[in-house]
Parts: sequence; structure tokens; C-alpha cells
Amino acid sequence: MANTVDLTPQIEAHASTIRALTEAISQVVVGQKTMVERLFVGLLCNGHVLLEGVPGLAKTLTVSTLANAIHAKFSRIQFTPDLLPADLVGTLIYNPRDSTFTPRKGPVFANIVLADEINRAPAKVQSALLEAMQERHVTIGETTYPLPDPFLVLATMNPIEQEGTYTLPEAQVDRFMLKLRVDYPSKQDERRIVDRMASSAPKTKVEAMVTTDQIAAARRLVDQIHVDDRVKEYIVSIVHASRRPKEYGLDIARLISFGASPRASIALTMAARAHAFLQGRPYATPADVKSIGMDVLRHRVIASYEAQAEEISSEQIVQRIFDHVPLP
Repeated sequence: MANTVDLTPQIEAHASTIRALTEAISQVVVGQKTMVERLFVGLLCNGHVLLEGVPGLAKTLTVSTLANAIHAKFSRIQFTPDLLPADLVGTLIYNPRDSTFTPRKGPVFANIVLADEINRAPAKVQSALLEAMQERHVTIGETTYPLPDPFLVLATMNPIEQEGTYTLPEAQVDRFMLKLRVDYPSKQDERRIVDRMASSAPKTKVEAMVTTDQIAAARRLVDQIHVDDRVKEYIVSIVHASRRPKEYGLDIARLISFGASPRASIALTMAARAHAFLQGRPYATPADVKSIGMDVLRHRVIASYEAQAEEISSEQIVQRIFDHVPLP
């Protein structure tokens, strides 16, 4: 444990970076502290984040504000039913003078990509984005081009509107490290929103104050956060219980079509490290796992038709697993 204690001064040194980002975002976005914290987790783990919530909850504003606070290239893509893969990754432009094709890179070549209303684009566009998210490179013509580092997709999705939308492939949803449910603000926060934003020119811009090098240094530090073997065993038990619930005394097998994949175990371990880092600790605890676990697993545990008929959601299933699997 001695090697983990030595990380504390470094974590404290990097805490100023996180505090600066938090302060910058709070100047524009009121409340939504959990959403902002989870975006930091994605940023620190180089993991993509899917934000789901009704319109008007500052999802797009929060993502764009975070991007503006970092010295990095930011790109916003509005997904629509007529969007083409070339609109996302780029295309080859023919030059008649010398009869050659030159690549024109699309908006996906950025450090932070906001995929707004991601479920409005058809399957071909989702496939192009899937390659970028998983492989961190895209193919234009016959040439493969690496994406910049860091590369982070922050996507928003409206759960209440079905017309003109497409169901995201499970393989793509699984590539998102976190899926956040964005809820309504409290009454007190909403009053502050009215005071701050109810004008013809509300403040929606912040100055860039953090570099990608600082983010990269923080990521390297997060990778060194200690995860005890008992905590790792707890993580694997949680994920395995979603696939073999009977082995853990859970009578919920009929409610689950598909459990979480090993990618969930990896994501949960990384997210627990980042959560511990944000709390200023050089080690992860079971409390970190439980705190971040729902956001890692809610989109990876697929409820069966029987569960849907009984109006039991994936979140309720995941909560049963966390309630039942004993803490180390």
C-alpha cells in the first residue's frame, strides 16, 4: 500500500485542474453535478459517454462548455436521418487538373466530438462512428487515418421522441463506457437557472484553461490508482452475476436476455479508479464501484421481454444485483 500513498501529493496537484474545469462549467451550467462528474470520469478514462434525457436539461450545453474549457479541437455533429457516412468521416475529392483524389477529413477528426441526437442517424452512419469509437481510426477510400489523441465521443439521446429515430445497435451502445440518465434539476437549481439564463444573451462561453497534456498526465495518474484484489473480485462478481444470477442466489435469470460482457468489467475497474481520483484518493474502494456501477452497467444488461412486460427495467435488475452481491 506504500506505493499508493505516494500518489496522494500528485493527485492533490492535479486536483486544481479538475477544480478549474468544474468552476468553469458551473459558471454556465447550474446543477447537474453528477452529470459533470461522470463526464470527468469519461475524460479521465478516455471512455465515450452517452447522455440520455428529455430536451432542455443542458446536455448539449454541458458538453460544449466542457470542450470549450479545454485547449482541444471540438466538433459538434447534428445527427439527422439524411446524414451520410461521408458527412461524418470525410470523403475523397476529385481534382480534375491532375486526375487525383485528395482526402477531405470530416468533423469526426477532433479531440471531443459531440454527437447530438445520435439516434437520429441511420445504420450506415452508426457503423462509421462505431469504427471511430472502437478502433480510434477511420477509413476514407482505401486509406486508414488515425484520429487525434485524446478522442472522446459524447453523445446525447432523446428517449421520448420515436418518430425519425433509429434504435442504436447493441454493439455500438456497448462501446460507450458510461450511459447517463439526466434528470430534471431541483427547484432551487431551476430558480438559479432562471436568474442566470432568462436573458437575451446568457453566458454560454468559457475560456480554455486546461491543455490536452494536462489531461494526459491526469490519465496516467488514474492508471496508477490502486485496485485491491478483493475489489477486483467484487467487480467481476457483479458482472458475472448479470450472466449467471443463479450462482449468486438471484432469481432473475428470466428477466435478463443478455448479461454484461467482459468489457463491462474493464470499464467498471477504470471508472472506479477515476472516481477515486476525483475523490482525492490513491486507491479504489467498493463504494467507488457501487457509485459508478449503474452508469457502467445500465446499458449492458439487456432486459428480457418478460421483464418489459412486468415493467422491470435494466436499472432495477442491476440494482438487485448490487443489493445482493456481498461487499468484500
